[in-house]
Amino acid sequence: MAKTKPGKKDLDSYTIKGTNKLVKPGDCVLMRPSDSDKPPYVARVEKLEADHRNNVKVRVRWYYRPEESIGGRRQFHGAKELFLSDHFDVQSAHTIEGKCIVHSFKNYTKLENVGAEDYFCRFEYKASTGGFTPDRVAVYCKCEMPYNPDDLMVQCEGCKDWFHPSCMGMTIEEAKKLEHFLCSDCSSDDDAKRSLNSFPVSPSVEIKVRRTQSGFAHVLLL
Repeated sequence: MAKTKPGKKDLDSYTIKGTNKLVKPGDCVLMRPSDSDKPPYVARVEKLEADHRNNVKVRVRWYYRPEESIGGRRQFHGAKELFLSDHFDVQSAHTIEGKCIVHSFKNYTKLENVGAEDYFCRFEYKASTGGFTPDRVAVYCKCEMPYNPDDLMVQCEGCKDWFHPSCMGMTIEEAKKLEHFLCSDCSSDDDAKRSLNSFPVSPSVEIKVRRTQSGFAHVLLL
């Protein structure tokens, strides 16, 4: 047990008010915002502490949503994306509304179903400067944008790069029907035209959706 100030003691867990859910240090939680119109804040519990009156305080490390960062939300940010900040705080444990899971980027892309409690994090964020770690990220497609896990991408069978259907002149529905795909750089003009304009119905063939982070490093988050 770590040393605490007189009259205070560290807690191994805390039961969220009105529930039977236990919160422990290391867990990610949803915390009630002062403005009820805003979504709950997301934080990682660092420490739980009770005073002599059994008032429980929680030391947290905040996750920021893209729109809360200095640079704001950008096209490649996922709807459930968070940044692990260097912003620590102490709050009343009563403001904890529930638990959530902040996945690694890789694990998030492997989820079969994304629930309301699922989030992901691929960057750490320095709140005072707006800097990110890492500050380089892989980019894809002709548009040279990082991967947004909310967007469907198709893989070229030639160069193995991934492409947004819209950048290739396709709708998402058309892309899902593709049996084979070659980007314009990997095929002749005729082959490219044939590839982009024929969409065989093949339910047994799974569309190759981007699942890895392979690609070229690109300075993006400066």
